[in-house]
Amino acid sequence: MQLPQKHSATGTTIFTVMSALAQKHNAINLSQGFPDFHIDERLSKALGDAAASGFNQYAPMAGLPVLKQEIANSFRRRYGVQVDADSEITVTPGATYAIYTAFTAILSPGDEVIVLEPAYDSYIPNIEMNGAHAVIVPLSAPTFSVDWQRVQDAITPRTRSIIINTPHNPTGAIWTLDDWDQLAAIVRNTDIIILADEVYEQLVYDGARHHSVLEHEELRQRSFALYSFGKVYNNTGWKMGFCIAPQELTQAFRRIHQFLCFTVNTPAQYALAQHLAHDTRPIHEVMQRKRDYFLELMKDTPFTIHAPARGSYFQVAGYERISDLPDREFAEWLTREYGVATIPVSAFYSNGKDDKLIRFCFAKKEETLADAVARLVKLPAL
Repeated sequence: MQLPQKHSATGTTIFTVMSALAQKHNAINLSQGFPDFHIDERLSKALGDAAASGFNQYAPMAGLPVLKQEIANSFRRRYGVQVDADSEITVTPGATYAIYTAFTAILSPGDEVIVLEPAYDSYIPNIEMNGAHAVIVPLSAPTFSVDWQRVQDAITPRTRSIIINTPHNPTGAIWTLDDWDQLAAIVRNTDIIILADEVYEQLVYDGARHHSVLEHEELRQRSFALYSFGKVYNNTGWKMGFCIAPQELTQAFRRIHQFLCFTVNTPAQYALAQHLAHDTRPIHEVMQRKRDYFLELMKDTPFTIHAPARGSYFQVAGYERISDLPDREFAEWLTREYGVATIPVSAFYSNGKDDKLIRFCFAKKEETLADAVARLVKLPAL
């Protein structure tokens, strides 16, 4: 039976592979980006209460009005931006879905999309499934900053979109206001549409501030901004996210959305609306403590930390003082022999570029991090 190959990616994603390897070898899983601690009890109670109260049937296609309004309230409170809850917000089953839907709304066969690598592994398959072509611009390691001249040089008459990610997965880098201004200057007087993957927007550390595309009025008018409740509230298994875009782009997004999933988990929407209305605590503080704890523990290992993660769930580390294996082989060896699973950063490059870096997820209980590093300190240095 001949079936179409919709994208160039082959096999199972590295996240699934490494999590399965961790389970096989009873390893501590610091690979896939999910927490191993309980979510806020008030949020889990709100979910049960919503189901018990009868909120179990289809929600409106674009999302519950009460949830969309609380999202708008949150962005006004935290960023000072006005978002129209009815015409600019669409609730989605996670941010990865929202990325695919946004691409499908705007891409035609033959279009080009600029992707800054290393990049989340769904971007390029999503582009290719729409008949478009990914044009790769590498970020500059080890800071993973953007070379704006290379972005400018990558633009052609076929460039339809640029996808960016801040805070960045896998490296934890964050964009500055100057980055947004540079992007605006490059796309000015073009029809290029921006996809801004901001799923870790509330997880920014060391007193830094996340700068959203929604704050940049010029870019906002041509952008899909994509978010994840799972990353904010540590409930990744709920698969809840949302897209904010100007009305014209939102209409295009919803034309696709209504025929993909149509609507999203109703009791979860009620629970999140209630939680958003009452939870105004700084989300980043708990995760920064975990990052700091992990970095302190890692000082006793042979790994190299080029820079602390400025955002996200993740810390990148070099292993050049431990092994000269390629990073995927090293990650698999580390899982088998020392019982700690990580992600090789080459998995975030379409060409498999190997800088001898691996990615740790520090969104774990302190005892999980301590147990993992107790194994890592046993690694011999070269």
